[in-house]
Amino acid sequence: MPDHPLRGAWCAILASLMFAFMGVAVRYSSTTLSNEMLVFLRNSFGLLFLSPWILRSGVSNLATQRLSGHVVRTLAGLAAMYCFFYAIARLHLAKAVLLNYSSPIFIAVIALVWLKEKATAQIMFAIVLGFGGICFILKPDAGILNQAAWVGLLSAVLAAVAMVTVRDLSRTEPTTRIVFYFSVTSTAISAIPLLWTWQTPTLQVLLVMAGAGLAAMVGQLLLTYSYSLAPAPQIGPYTYSAVVFAAINGWIFWDERPDAWSVLGAILVISAGILTLQRRTIPPITEPD
Repeated sequence: MPDHPLRGAWCAILASLMFAFMGVAVRYSSTTLSNEMLVFLRNSFGLLFLSPWILRSGVSNLATQRLSGHVVRTLAGLAAMYCFFYAIARLHLAKAVLLNYSSPIFIAVIALVWLKEKATAQIMFAIVLGFGGICFILKPDAGILNQAAWVGLLSAVLAAVAMVTVRDLSRTEPTTRIVFYFSVTSTAISAIPLLWTWQTPTLQVLLVMAGAGLAAMVGQLLLTYSYSLAPAPQIGPYTYSAVVFAAINGWIFWDERPDAWSVLGAILVISAGILTLQRRTIPPITEPD
């Protein structure tokens, strides 16, 4: 299949716009709903919109011999989502998104430590550069002990674990099966806390979160399609446009303005992420978990 880098780039940018919209929807809804409700609604609506695509592939294709791998992927991805939504509700939108998008740095670390991949000079430089940028992002606003910032960073660590697990699963499991098990199990698990934290959302908030689920689904499909059009090193850098969209939305809706330290940290983290994405063995950024 011939490469179409320009078309792939536009699909990646549109996917990032969808993910940024999801962040706005979660931030807006967080003023009236708990984190547990937000995660459940995001998962349940996502499952609802993804069901036709999953069922079209046939129920017989959902049988798996790697249930433990799917469980690890679900637990890591769901925990990352709880942390990410917590950060969105308490940090500047761009900062929360940027911290989550630092996951390629942690993927590189996991690949070196867990998967025993070779440590090239480029990867080691990217890791050092990325952690330097993270320090600039964590420190400026409220000090290094800013809990929400650390939770946002934890979302990137957990997302990295989830993506490395997806990479391992994809050697034997089709995309449809991986998406199915994550969607079903994450919805079921996120429903458990509602036994003691249930809140009845207003119709407006329900529609906003339905939009978040739809945006996440469209973004996921667009991003998957973009990586089919061109190699990951050509597409990966465009996924960071989500940070730009988040910054614009944060400024428009909440008058959030990044300071110089945060901008410098963003430049370093994005540069590090792009360097790690140049290595084909590193999984590309997917939807923020």
